[in-house]
Order: sequence, then structure tokens, then C-alpha cells
Amino acid sequence: MASPKISQRFAAIKDVVAERGLASVAELAAQLGVSDETIRRDALRLEQRGEILKLHGALTLPARIGEAPFEKRMRDNAQGKRALARAAAAHVKDGDSLMIDTGATTSIFAQELRAKRALTIVTNSSDIARMLAMVNGNTVYMAGGALKGDNGAALGASAVEFFARFRVRHAFISITGLSAEDGPMDADLAEAEIARVALSRAEHKVILADSSKFGRSALVRVCPYGEVDRLISDAIPQGALRHALEAAGTLIEAAQMQP
Repeated sequence: MASPKISQRFAAIKDVVAERGLASVAELAAQLGVSDETIRRDALRLEQRGEILKLHGALTLPARIGEAPFEKRMRDNAQGKRALARAAAAHVKDGDSLMIDTGATTSIFAQELRAKRALTIVTNSSDIARMLAMVNGNTVYMAGGALKGDNGAALGASAVEFFARFRVRHAFISITGLSAEDGPMDADLAEAEIARVALSRAEHKVILADSSKFGRSALVRVCPYGEVDRLISDAIPQGALRHALEAAGTLIEAAQMQP
């Protein structure tokens, strides 16, 4: 039976992993103030109990029965999403204004923004609004509209009109796929409309997409690549997709993966 101190650490490890989707041994050791070896020993015991999974040097939670699609997307390639979210946050300075649409990747990006101060955020994501409002002097404007149950996103004409009232420094959007032929694609028309207006109202237009999105198509085209300044991902796309991005003048930034 684990001692009270070890049990508390087990609980803390699971809390951090649940919040982030996936966390490296080094991240957990730094946050909990223990050695990497201690985290590895704890992870082994938690894995034996079926409470943690070890993936590529990082820890995640086992899949949950009845897990919503949005929650699953938060966990898919969580390490890559976390890396690109850190890279994207490095482009944001204290006092900046941002539009952020709803998405698993943008929710992880919003977590990385919690160290910033005095941000002005326009979003249609109730998750992102709740995360960043009333902390560090931030101001958050939350779009209204029909609320989507899966991901807590406000969608529809009123949300699009709300976004169109603002002019911001950065727009960060997530997408379903990056097609060489058709550009950034989304599976939902209403979400594609939000992404499109966000890009049109920003000085710097950025797509956040992990490498699982490369070469994927979806139902709705968001915009041509020429309307996107930068793609931030966990890898560099190759072949026709890379050519399409470079031909359009879209910068490609690959995040550094942490061990």
C-alpha cells in the first residue's frame, strides 16, 4: 500500500496528465519538485494499476468509456499538440490581442497562454474563455450563438458577426485537415465560417495543426493558403502539401519536441 505522501504524488501526476492530455517525465518532475527517476517509478506503479499509460517517454490517461469526441481529440497526438502550442505562445507578447477559435489544439494553446499578461482575447470557445478570463489582467470577449454540446463552441451567424466587430493582432485557428489541393479544411461549415472571419480580422494569421492533419481533406474549405501567414506544427509537411504552402508564401514552423 502506498504511503500518504506517495499517494498524494500519484494523485498530482494524474491531475497534471488529465489537464494536459499528455505530459513528459521532465515536465512532471519539474512541476512536482522531484527527480525524473521518481516520476518513472511512480509511472510504472500507476501503469501496473491501469491508471496511466506510457507513450514515447510521456504519460497519458487510458481512454475513458463514453469519452466525447472533443476529449478524444485533446488526447490524440497530445505531445505534438503541446509542442506546437508552446511554439505558438512564443509569438504572443503581454498586452497582445488575439482571436482563438474552438478546437482541441487551440485549447491546449490557451493553456500555454496562462503565463502571459494583459491579453485581449476574442473567442467562441467557452473552454478557452473560462481558462483565460479574470487572470493576469486579461480581457476576454466571448461570442454568443448556438452552443455546440461536444466542445462548448458558440456557432452561427451571431458568432460570426461578433467576431467581425474586432480587429486583432493575432488569429490562431485549428482545422480538420490540410489538403494540398484545397487548402485548410474543416469538417463543420459553422466552424469553418468562424475560422475564416477570424483570419480576415487579424494582422497575423496562423493555423495550428499537428502532423496528423497533413494530407487530410474534409467537408468545407476554410480559405486559400495565400490567406494564411504561418503554419505552426510539430513537423514539416513534405511533398505536394509543402509545395502548396511554400508557393502561397505561408511560413512553416516546426516546434521543438521536448524529451
